[in-house]
Amino acid sequence: MSITPLMPVYPRCDVRPVRGEGCYLIGERGERYLDFASGIAVNLLGHGHPKLVKAIADQAATLMHTSNLYGMPLGEKFAQRLVDTTFADTVFFTNSGAEAVECAIKTARRYHYANGEAHRHKIVTFDNAFHGRTLGTISATSQPKMRDGFEPLLPGFDVVPFNDLAAATAAVDEDTAAIMLEPVQGEGGVTPATQEFLSGLRKLCDEKGLLLILDEVQCGYARTGTFFAHEQYGLTPDIMAVAKGIGAGFPLGACLATEEAAKGMVFGTHGSTYGGNPLAMAVGMTVLDEVLGEGFLGHVKAMGARLRSALEQLIPNHDGMFEDVRGMGLMLGVKMKDSHDARAFVAHLRDHHGLLTVSAGQNVVRILPPLVIEESHISECIERISAGARSFGDANAA
Repeated sequence: MSITPLMPVYPRCDVRPVRGEGCYLIGERGERYLDFASGIAVNLLGHGHPKLVKAIADQAATLMHTSNLYGMPLGEKFAQRLVDTTFADTVFFTNSGAEAVECAIKTARRYHYANGEAHRHKIVTFDNAFHGRTLGTISATSQPKMRDGFEPLLPGFDVVPFNDLAAATAAVDEDTAAIMLEPVQGEGGVTPATQEFLSGLRKLCDEKGLLLILDEVQCGYARTGTFFAHEQYGLTPDIMAVAKGIGAGFPLGACLATEEAAKGMVFGTHGSTYGGNPLAMAVGMTVLDEVLGEGFLGHVKAMGARLRSALEQLIPNHDGMFEDVRGMGLMLGVKMKDSHDARAFVAHLRDHHGLLTVSAGQNVVRILPPLVIEESHISECIERISAGARSFGDANAA
């Protein structure tokens, strides 16, 4: 038998973590890594956070899972807190970001069905987007690496260039139901929407009777320095997909919607066996306590500004390798020159300098540290990137 027991769909590297401590991961041989990947923007409280560990242990000893056939006291409480602190009136809990996006798509289509306009089913999406790996979510992107070999995909998605309001406007017709995008594209290159673009999309949706769906799976939950990224644009969506940071490492996601947008989501239209189980809800409540706690968002803003400044100061010393810094808060990317490969540099930092980062589209190195980092972690990160740039450049020159 040549296939591995774990289906070989990931190009796994030689980092094999067995333990985590704060902002560090420890491998099975005892090697330590500064984790500025955070499970791809997931572990916002770092590793082994005592309050999170206690919440999981206490709830696991009390009640882990029942069924959505029964009342869910913790789920009701958690949903109410999210409603109280966001634009939303209602919440559906999922186990992942892809599931949250699937729910958002269904909610948008069902809205128009409930209004007697079932023909309005198409959703305008954008180049370089990443919404998940299900058939529905890969149908919403134009990236060949997501789509190749899985055709026929689901119809009903019109993909246009990101940050191009004219293209989005031209794509809207009588069959359009919604517009869906990431306020900050993560996997696509850490590219924020411009103010003009996102505000224009909100206005377009209002004028045409469309629903605005925001995918804040990666950029939400304090990652950009506000609870959700759209707050920095001065607008709200009709539907929003959330995951990653909401569980800080535990599988949890959510689809949030206004009462109007969710009008078609009645008994029997959607469901999940595990979604909203008591263990997940206990985790979600604990993470929310921390994120909305005094000083947390201010700390993210301060550390984000400090990290960005340090990265920008680093670039002139290695101007043959790096172009610019992009992103918001602690969701940052360093664009590399075409002469250097971001994936190769990420591997170099990992293998030779003990720094974990993540590559992204457009030849970008994603820097996604835990939101609890301190100045010392930023200094250590910059030292390792600088050393890595010198040794990477020397190796390429040789």
